[in-house]
Amino acid sequence: MEKRITVDGHFCVGIKFLEKLYGFTKSDDIGSLLGGMQLFENDQGTWDPAIWHDWIESVEAVLGEAK
Repeated sequence: MEKRITVDGHFCVGIKFLEKLYGFTKSDDIGSLLGGMQLFENDQGTWDPAIWHDWIESVEAVLGEAK
Protein backbone atom coordinates (compact mmCIF):
# COMPACT_ATOMS: atom_id res chain seq x y z
CA MET A 1 0.00 0.00 0.00
CA GLU A 2 1.35 3.40 -1.01
CA LYS A 3 1.16 6.19 1.52
CA ARG A 4 0.68 9.75 0.36
CA ILE A 5 1.53 12.96 2.13
CA THR A 6 0.21 16.46 1.52
CA VAL A 7 2.22 19.60 0.87
CA ASP A 8 1.43 20.61 4.47
CA GLY A 9 2.62 17.21 5.65
CA HIS A 10 5.90 17.56 3.79
CA PHE A 11 6.39 20.95 5.43
CA CYS A 12 5.94 19.33 8.85
CA VAL A 13 8.45 16.63 7.88
CA GLY A 14 10.92 19.39 7.02
CA ILE A 15 10.36 20.96 10.43
CA LYS A 16 10.95 17.62 12.20
CA PHE A 17 14.15 17.08 10.23
CA LEU A 18 15.46 20.55 11.08
CA GLU A 19 14.51 20.09 14.76
CA LYS A 20 16.59 16.92 14.83
CA LEU A 21 19.49 18.68 13.12
CA TYR A 22 19.17 21.59 15.57
CA GLY A 23 19.35 19.10 18.44
CA PHE A 24 22.74 17.94 17.18
CA THR A 25 24.21 21.31 16.22
CA LYS A 26 22.46 23.97 18.34
CA SER A 27 23.01 26.21 15.30
CA ASP A 28 21.53 29.69 15.72
CA ASP A 29 20.80 29.78 11.98
CA ILE A 30 18.74 26.60 12.12
CA GLY A 31 17.03 27.80 15.30
CA SER A 32 16.06 31.07 13.63
CA LEU A 33 14.75 29.24 10.58
CA LEU A 34 12.69 26.93 12.79
CA GLY A 35 11.26 29.91 14.64
CA GLY A 36 9.96 31.38 11.40
CA MET A 37 8.63 28.02 10.20
CA GLN A 38 6.39 27.43 13.21
CA LEU A 39 2.75 27.12 12.22
CA PHE A 40 -0.07 29.03 13.86
CA GLU A 41 -2.58 26.69 15.49
CA ASN A 42 -5.50 28.29 13.65
CA ASP A 43 -4.17 27.46 10.14
CA GLN A 44 -3.20 31.03 9.36
CA GLY A 45 0.29 30.29 8.11
CA THR A 46 3.76 30.48 9.56
CA TRP A 47 5.33 33.00 11.92
CA ASP A 48 7.31 34.29 8.95
CA PRO A 49 4.78 34.47 6.08
CA ALA A 50 7.56 34.53 3.47
CA ILE A 51 8.65 31.03 4.49
CA TRP A 52 5.35 29.46 3.43
CA HIS A 53 5.46 31.35 0.12
CA ASP A 54 9.03 30.16 -0.48
CA TRP A 55 8.01 26.60 0.43
CA ILE A 56 5.17 26.59 -2.12
CA GLU A 57 7.49 28.01 -4.80
CA SER A 58 9.97 25.22 -4.03
CA VAL A 59 7.27 22.54 -4.24
CA GLU A 60 6.09 23.93 -7.58
CA ALA A 61 9.66 24.00 -8.90
CA VAL A 62 10.25 20.36 -7.94
CA LEU A 63 6.91 19.26 -9.40
CA GLY A 64 7.72 21.16 -12.60
CA GLU A 65 11.07 19.35 -12.87
CA ALA A 66 9.37 15.97 -12.37
CA LYS A 67 7.34 16.34 -15.57
